[in-house]
Amino acid sequence: MAAAAPAIDPRLGADALSFVNSRHQLYIDGKFTASSNGKTFAVYNPATGEEICQVPEADHVDVDRAVHAARRAFDSGPWPAMLPSKRGQLMQRLAELLEQHTDEFAELESLDNGKPVSVARVADVPLAVDLFRYMSGWSTKTLGSTIPLSAGNDYLSYTVREPIGVVAQIIPWNFPLLMAAWKLGPALATGCTVILKLAEQTPLTGLRLAQLIDQAGFPPGVVNVLTGFGEPCGAPLAAHDRVDKVAFTGSTEVGKLIAKTATGNLKKVTLELGGKSPAIIFPDADMDAAIAGAASAIFFNQGQCCCAGSRLFAHESVFDKVIDGMSNIAAKIKIGPGLDPATELGPLVSEEQFDRVTGFLKSGKDQGAKVNAGGNRSGDRGYFVQPTVLSDVQPGMKVVDEEIFGPVVVAQSFATDADLDRLAAQANDTIYGLAASIWTRDISAAHKMARRIKAGTVWVNCHNVFDAALPFGGYKQSGWGREMGAEVLNNYTEVKAVTVKL
Repeated sequence: MAAAAPAIDPRLGADALSFVNSRHQLYIDGKFTASSNGKTFAVYNPATGEEICQVPEADHVDVDRAVHAARRAFDSGPWPAMLPSKRGQLMQRLAELLEQHTDEFAELESLDNGKPVSVARVADVPLAVDLFRYMSGWSTKTLGSTIPLSAGNDYLSYTVREPIGVVAQIIPWNFPLLMAAWKLGPALATGCTVILKLAEQTPLTGLRLAQLIDQAGFPPGVVNVLTGFGEPCGAPLAAHDRVDKVAFTGSTEVGKLIAKTATGNLKKVTLELGGKSPAIIFPDADMDAAIAGAASAIFFNQGQCCCAGSRLFAHESVFDKVIDGMSNIAAKIKIGPGLDPATELGPLVSEEQFDRVTGFLKSGKDQGAKVNAGGNRSGDRGYFVQPTVLSDVQPGMKVVDEEIFGPVVVAQSFATDADLDRLAAQANDTIYGLAASIWTRDISAAHKMARRIKAGTVWVNCHNVFDAALPFGGYKQSGWGREMGAEVLNNYTEVKAVTVKL
């Protein structure tokens, strides 16, 4: 067992500390269990690089155990026969338990992921609670319809929506608790059973959530939670012939591999993948709000957001003002461990991610980008990177074309004579299409521009606004399908048409 958490950060509360120092196990078929191979792996504090604890290293044997448990729960357990209102009540109970443990989950998320605990407390945990509550209402509202036939009135035709079955869900490390909620909520509401594979970098809140799922009274096998690595755990889960659907959130590169893996039994696939989202500032925008908003769009969550505003386009008449404003904000951001209540920007999640982001910074400098703020690591311990503003960039540079997934924005100007079509072409010049933000007082221009942007979400005079009722997902190589809102129910249901001759 690793050293006690106070050696890592004495600000960790008693409940979170007790969980960190407990024995961590997989959750399969309603039981907490060690991995079949007995192996464990270390979880690290990104603020220090030190080990926090050990968690089980699941492999294909554990995947098979979990899939068969989920299969039994779906095919012959109490879950398929359970009244939809009862499923909703269980989800409400889970939301209540999670809300009761808000501080504990916020601290665990901060310790494990590095994000500021102040943010986790007001965003990650409450949004997860809200997602479970919102989706619980859909458990009784998965509706079909009656359809009049051209063949005449001698037939009654109607559709029903049925749960798709056993679902493999693989979540990322940037919002571990929230992504677990995004995935579990609609699957449970529609009557599916789940195997949830946690990111190996950030398993703690998912393992704690498994305890709440057990406490809430979900039947055995309905939710199974695994910790492990991609090749020995994630890959066999995505490929398993008794899985009916896989839902993945993560990088586009891995998403493509999962899509290929799923072809064995033609299981359904939804993918929420990467982004290189534009933030577009028009000259008539409320400049103070636009500068602050564009800074938040890229520096929130250390830039580790798939929809981060990582490409900035500002009109040439305000470009210098925008760059100066964002650089000033970057220079004043309080960098530190996530559990420090004063911290505004924590470390990146891992050494691997730190190396990736600093590699992009070097590439940008080597290719001629101007560093207006940041550009280097922060301190000499942990995985901290300075919030960075780069200008003098152009398409073809790695920092412009590729997803960095760190607190790094690349800024370009657009000319006075650039019409909306030309500007949209610049904004759309990417393989991704996840999100965008538009900053202007001209509401007509905002709506016209929103129509031209090829992205699943367009924010006007804001960025990173989420709600359980709003669908979220991408165009192009940003993925397939949508999370949240009524749209997500389509991911977890099959439509059956029934026709009766009267």
